Amino acid sequence: MTDPIAVGTDGSPGASRAVRWAADEAALRRRPLHIVHAIDRGLYELPLFAPGQIAESVAEAGEEILTEAARTAREHRPGIEVTTELVAEAIAVVLADRSRRAFELVVGHRGRGGFASLLLGSTGLRLAGHTAVPVVIVRGDPASAEGGGEVVAGIDLVSDPGGILRYAFDAASVRGARVRVLHAWRDGGADLPAAAVVEKLEQEVVRAQAPVRGDFPDVEVVADIVRDHPVTALREASRGAALVVVGAHDHNWLNVPGLGSVSHGVIHHAHSPVAVVQSG
Repeated sequence: MTDPIAVGTDGSPGASRAVRWAADEAALRRRPLHIVHAIDRGLYELPLFAPGQIAESVAEAGEEILTEAARTAREHRPGIEVTTELVAEAIAVVLADRSRRAFELVVGHRGRGGFASLLLGSTGLRLAGHTAVPVVIVRGDPASAEGGGEVVAGIDLVSDPGGILRYAFDAASVRGARVRVLHAWRDGGADLPAAAVVEKLEQEVVRAQAPVRGDFPDVEVVADIVRDHPVTALREASRGAALVVVGAHDHNWLNVPGLGSVSHGVIHHAHSPVAVVQSG
């Protein structure tokens, strides 16, 4: 069976954008789309209603959210196969489990606020780096997945960039896009002239691409060496990009288990969807 594109929804506008992006992805990759809505079991323990009343009410609301999400996906991408699932479990647990049977996992950047929040953005942040499949966090109002543009791959040349580059080249291939392999650097008091540093880094970026590039001979590639903070460089490169791809781990850690500070920063500041991929 073909692994689906899995997307979480809570019915919020951000989640609806994620559903449309995931529907695009399912159509481009010729994969089914699986839409998941989770109900936290804690809602059933509220003292204000009898257990049967709240269970029925919450389940009905969840089914309505899924029905609307499936309608959105089918109208956006007619012909794709769509399945839905309502689960009584914490959203992070559900999506982590479903990712084991998915090609990739998609969430919105922001979910609903308030009492019944699923906090999809926070969930995506927690899941990035902890799943074997890429986690795509859909920011803004992304354009159609078809028709070129760029897929920006941010690499640090310290970690193995193989997983990042393979996903980026594959994403560019299905979109008819080119890949921009971006490495940002700051001199840190280096003695070499800037031009010499850039030349050396360009050679390293080209060398890093070699194991993957041969599998995607039709994908155009550009190397981009930027003298700036990585988050700033990737944020600027994301303007008009179809997708930004970063690794789950880098070498400036924040207090986000499994996610490096650069990836964390890009997720919060990019102008395009961001895919977080296990390095290697």
